[in-house]
Amino acid sequence: MILAQVVGNVVATVKHRDYAGCTILVVQPVDPEGKPKGKSFLAVDGAQAGEGDRVLVLDEGGSARVILGNDKMVTIRAVVAAIVDRVDREVQ
Repeated sequence: MILAQVVGNVVATVKHRDYAGCTILVVQPVDPEGKPKGKSFLAVDGAQAGEGDRVLVLDEGGSARVILGNDKMVTIRAVVAAIVDRVDREVQ
């Protein structure tokens, strides 16, 4: 799982059939404090997230199919699985 921030959405007039009806978001991986780390990437929205939301992203096709309720083989790899309310962390 990847902790990320939704930084935008993608609008496409033509999509692959596996993406029909899906919202595609631009997500930026972040650390627990919310600081960016790594490159942003695209993920299908499985949690009705919006710009500015902190989310958990699954970057693995099998999990994407389960989250989206799709039992056939699809080309979707990354999916937003949850919206994060807060991150609690013990500092040692």
